[in-house]
Amino acid sequence: MIKKLSKSIGEYKKQTILTPIFVTLEVIFDVLIPYVMSKLLAVIENAGDPNAVTAGDPIKQILGYGGLLVVFALVALYFGAMSGRMAAISSAGFAKNLRKNMFYSVQNYSFNNIDKFSSSSLITRMTTDVNWVQMAFQMVIRIAVRAPLNLIFTLIMSFMLNAKLALVFLATIPLLAVGLLIIMKLAFPVFDKVFKNYDRLNVVVQENIRGMRVVKTYVREDEETRKFKEASGQIHKDFVKAERIVAFNNPLMNLAVYASTVLICWFGTKAVIGDATVVGGFTASELSTLITYVTQVLMSLMMLSMIFVQITIAEAPAKRICEVLDEHSDILSPENAVNEVIDGSIEFKDVNFSYKSKKDKLCLTDVDLKIESGQTIGIIGGTGSSKTTLIQLIPRLYDATEGEVKVGGVNVKEYDLKVLRDAVSVVLQKNVLFSGTIKENLRWGNENATDEEIAEACELAQAAEFINSFPDKYDTLIDQGGANVSGGQKQRLCIARALLKKPKILILDDSTSAVDTRTDALIRKGFKEYIPTTTKIIIAQRIASVQDADKIIVMEGGKVVGFGNHDELLATNEIYQEVYYSQNKGGSENE
Repeated sequence: MIKKLSKSIGEYKKQTILTPIFVTLEVIFDVLIPYVMSKLLAVIENAGDPNAVTAGDPIKQILGYGGLLVVFALVALYFGAMSGRMAAISSAGFAKNLRKNMFYSVQNYSFNNIDKFSSSSLITRMTTDVNWVQMAFQMVIRIAVRAPLNLIFTLIMSFMLNAKLALVFLATIPLLAVGLLIIMKLAFPVFDKVFKNYDRLNVVVQENIRGMRVVKTYVREDEETRKFKEASGQIHKDFVKAERIVAFNNPLMNLAVYASTVLICWFGTKAVIGDATVVGGFTASELSTLITYVTQVLMSLMMLSMIFVQITIAEAPAKRICEVLDEHSDILSPENAVNEVIDGSIEFKDVNFSYKSKKDKLCLTDVDLKIESGQTIGIIGGTGSSKTTLIQLIPRLYDATEGEVKVGGVNVKEYDLKVLRDAVSVVLQKNVLFSGTIKENLRWGNENATDEEIAEACELAQAAEFINSFPDKYDTLIDQGGANVSGGQKQRLCIARALLKKPKILILDDSTSAVDTRTDALIRKGFKEYIPTTTKIIIAQRIASVQDADKIIVMEGGKVVGFGNHDELLATNEIYQEVYYSQNKGGSENE
């Protein structure tokens, strides 16, 4: 996990390496300051004692040691500031690269990979989880270096002053270590649960915001508020539980600090006033310095405990981030891939398909189809008949479990993915527009499309009329999710965007359901006249949308139960007959 995360340091290796170097230099001078202070106090003590033997002028010595203290303090300040600056740059850069690597990883996912994560979970991992890992990273490269170094150097200086008294430190360290390990072991499972509950909270918030119109229509504000309070309350409850465990850290540290201070003061004071039987000879200045070192040692231990707590909290987010980074697409371009799609012919040969989450349940069974290039193909079937699943195998959004799918006479698995998907335009059931102008959204289909090509595609998709009615026309801003255009307008913009790719195969997955029958007929007429060589596959609920197609596929329960033109199916296929007559009867009654 550490190796995986460390790859995101990237171009910030220099700052990451400099941070512990500056921290080390800062610690050295911080540890030397009390030692110089003890020398200064010793000179002052001797200067006030008429019986003391002094070497040199006490004033000069006081000024010398005082000047040295100022220099050491300024140097320590400089190195401390530099270590803080380097740590801030490297940690912020690490977090930036981590988000970028996660985002790029998600971009390469196949639909199978995406199905493993909810959108709310991915958002939590790229925001909240990364923030926790960033804080832990900054502590590791700075405080995790400072604390043990400060502890080691301070212990060395303490033993140099008085080895027997310094043994007090060694007695407290095992106690603290055991206590911290117990705290970490108890706290980690709770923090792991907290971050999973963040996913749940994000789901509630996302669903509420996206479905705000539905919430208002059905007056479900109270229910949505209840769901939010429940999810938020669970996070609060778990965090309180975790923090209650972690809170034992401070009393444990305080116990060690005060116990060590009391013991050193007790034995040190006895030595200063003349009882040297326990710890040997000792002066007041040395006792003062040792008490300072007591504080430094125990502050180091406290910092170490903070690091353990932070790492404990960050471990769960780090694992969740690595899950995203470790997930590799199961659909990749092969070596020596085919780089050209000759035509739009399609063949399904003995195709079976099941989603990985439902390996024991086939969604498509024994599919055998042959579609000629340039044909218009309709697909009819009830909800759950796997119409969308069928067409998703053509551009390799999923791979067939068994059998093969061919485009242009070549197995889709042999194509370069970009080449294949550039040759297949899919307008999915859920029409998605992005924030930006209409023109920017349309150029998703072809970033180099000219204004004339854009206008032509919009004419073909019957979108030009409503676009030109806007004051800013093609420069009209689309709100997030296309909230400022109707469902039918959104569908027509998505069709125009797909046409700009100039594909060999055009797939409309129930993409004209929100437009009126006249506009639907005009779109199909435009397809027939202007893109005759493009293979057109139209999934629809209305027989009227597909009855003029060259061939119509009838699906039920993941199987192809009918394949022919309108007249053939109307004469031979019971399912097609039932749909046709029910729709025509409904139409007659409505009239």
